[in-house]
Amino acid sequence: MRKWMLVFALVGLTVPLFGAKPCEELKSEIDAKLQAKGVKNYTLEIVVNDQVKEGKVVGSCDGGTKKIVYIKK
Repeated sequence: MRKWMLVFALVGLTVPLFGAKPCEELKSEIDAKLQAKGVKNYTLEIVVNDQVKEGKVVGSCDGGTKKIVYIKK
């Protein structure tokens, strides 16, 4: 029983390392960092992995199923 509890605890600690953060939360964090650096005229879009066509990928979220793309206007 203790082995399983340890396994679940370790999995719980490693999930955030693999992009499990919700996309809207990560997008707002990235947006705040860009604004703090004075970056203007851009958009951040949440895109399903296989639909990334333009822009620069600046984040991965929802367990690695989606990307956040930076597009300069």
